[in-house]
Amino acid sequence: MPQILSVQNIQCETLGLLEQMFVHDGYHIEKVNAPNNAVPTNPLGYDAIVILGGPMAVYENLPYLAKEQELIRNAMKNDTPVLGICLGSQLIAQAAGGRVYKGKKKEIGWYDVYLTPASSNDIFRGFTDKMIRTFQWHGDTYDLPANAKILAYSDLYPQAFRIGSAVGIQFHFEVDEPLIQTWIKQYSADLIAEKIRPESILPAPYELEELLARCRHIYNNFARVLQK
Repeated sequence: MPQILSVQNIQCETLGLLEQMFVHDGYHIEKVNAPNNAVPTNPLGYDAIVILGGPMAVYENLPYLAKEQELIRNAMKNDTPVLGICLGSQLIAQAAGGRVYKGKKKEIGWYDVYLTPASSNDIFRGFTDKMIRTFQWHGDTYDLPANAKILAYSDLYPQAFRIGSAVGIQFHFEVDEPLIQTWIKQYSADLIAEKIRPESILPAPYELEELLARCRHIYNNFARVLQK
């Protein structure tokens, strides 16, 4: 059975919609709670690695985040596919030689993201729209190393990139409504500080459908690499 390693940095940020897609296709998911469990640094035995989000910052130099970066570097040397979401993308950026830092403005809620021409043969392959509406919840951003291929960007920040076998996506394509509701409670201080009304970031029914369709599309492009 193909093995996926899922590295979780906080209980409330999960694989979301991705989990049922991996399970449906016969993948076994090994979940590691990074703050409380040993993070493997050897990618051998895994068909792919997914690094999830969290409110902590890469530049806080937490020991388990350093382990995750070691895992990312070893996976890239081994050509093991890595997918990083939000904090996961920031960890890939720094592990590959980039710089992560606090952005000038937090992106929380719904934002337009623009796909680059390079994305059409990558994780966004088959997307017909070159601008997509995405769900965001982050305050940090990154300067990417010279060998990074930019796949998407917003008006403020880079939003997706590839470096070798690793893909980083800053926005949350894996969320569904229960996950967003959980974050509204868990991260209420962010909403208060940014003067954002919780109901304003809840998805409309059509947005839920678009989230699911977009997640499946990205998942299929990622899984295609695993099946080679």
